[in-house]
Amino acid sequence: MKLNILAVGSKMPRWVNEGVEEYSRRLPRDIPLQLSEIPAARRGKTGQPEQWMQEEGQRILTAAGNQHMVALEVTGRSWSTEQLAQQMQQWLAGGKDVCFVIGGPDGLSKACLDRADQSWSLSALTLPHPLVRIVLAEQLYRAWTVLQNHPYHRA
Repeated sequence: MKLNILAVGSKMPRWVNEGVEEYSRRLPRDIPLQLSEIPAARRGKTGQPEQWMQEEGQRILTAAGNQHMVALEVTGRSWSTEQLAQQMQQWLAGGKDVCFVIGGPDGLSKACLDRADQSWSLSALTLPHPLVRIVLAEQLYRAWTVLQNHPYHRA
């Protein structure tokens, strides 16, 4: 099983990529974590947020293919670390690659939300999208350590 982060936006600060890479390195080789950046729609004075979300949504859906898709959405379901570990156990048992989708500045398109197999809220707080990448990578690593009874997670 592969874990894929599909995130709208590019040219992140170095610390963002380093943070994601750090947790990616910690995961075992049979559960690789990969970050794929989806180009953001070009925003101008004449466009509309709905139009930009649709354009980004099409790119996301193409990149997601037939993977199990988890939309990162503030209105999604909140999971504790233990619940995330249970989800990971189910994903591992299913054997299908899983992608976690982080939308652009205007959010995820309706098409993406409709296509998503699950919707997950990391927090009720509004988090900057670059930080979400790192928090997501860390939480996936933490869930894996829970499944392995590794001492990293001390609840």
